[in-house]
Amino acid sequence: MMSQALLRLSELIDLGGPVVALLIGFSVLALACVLWKALVFYANGIGAQVSRGFGRDIVVQSQMAKRSGRAGADIRARANARLERDFEQAGRGLRLLDIIAQVAPLLGLFGTVLGMITAFQTLQSAGGTADPAVLAGGIWVALVTTAAGLIVAMPTSMALSWFDGCLERHERALRDALEEVLVPNLFDAPATPDHPLEPVHAG
Repeated sequence: MMSQALLRLSELIDLGGPVVALLIGFSVLALACVLWKALVFYANGIGAQVSRGFGRDIVVQSQMAKRSGRAGADIRARANARLERDFEQAGRGLRLLDIIAQVAPLLGLFGTVLGMITAFQTLQSAGGTADPAVLAGGIWVALVTTAAGLIVAMPTSMALSWFDGCLERHERALRDALEEVLVPNLFDAPATPDHPLEPVHAG
């Protein structure tokens, strides 16, 4: 099974040339990065809830600081600094996925252009006696690189969007949890006729 896969991979590289080889390398790199970030996100519970990882640590430490009498402004400032640092660490590697998603289709198009140039050079060398089947085969081989570039770019872009969405949801949930620690039950009591709202005047 492994030998057959390697044989097919070698045939694909022979068919598409060095551009396809580069795209295969990109796909392996993207897959490794996706698996790595998935493990990081799972370990830190990055998503719509704050259940574990650095988010839970920040909330628990903020609660302890609040109980010890530290000022809410100081806690918020320190927690925000920690949030920026931890989210930056959690997002490491996503730039690589972004680069692969953008470069892969361009690299595939570049391979197609090179293949088309080779095909028309063959047509020019043959003069008027060129076999259309040979020319069509050259163009077909050239288009393989475009397809390979899109095959690499599309799932990479989808994975990147999913990771970005998880980070955004986790940041919102974490900031809400932090504010609930600093200012608990702020919006739980609705306005009543006994406590009418005062008009707010601009400027």
